[in-house]
Amino acid sequence: MASLFQCMMGVLACLDGYMNIALEQTEEYVNGQLKEKYGDAFLRDVNKYFKTDVIEYLSTLYRKF
Repeated sequence: MASLFQCMMGVLACLDGYMNIALEQTEEYVNGQLKEKYGDAFLRDVNKYFKTDVIEYLSTLYRKF
């Protein structure tokens, strides 16, 4: 069975302490191919999916705004 790689990309609108992320202009990619475009998206409790270094990177970006 082929592995599935899914990615949501967009403009970070909000990030809270529980790693709930609000994105604007969101696009969903599956195995590198654009699958769907969304206006706004809310990703709940994504910290279980990210490694610590990615969480720290996102937090650093959020603090700049």
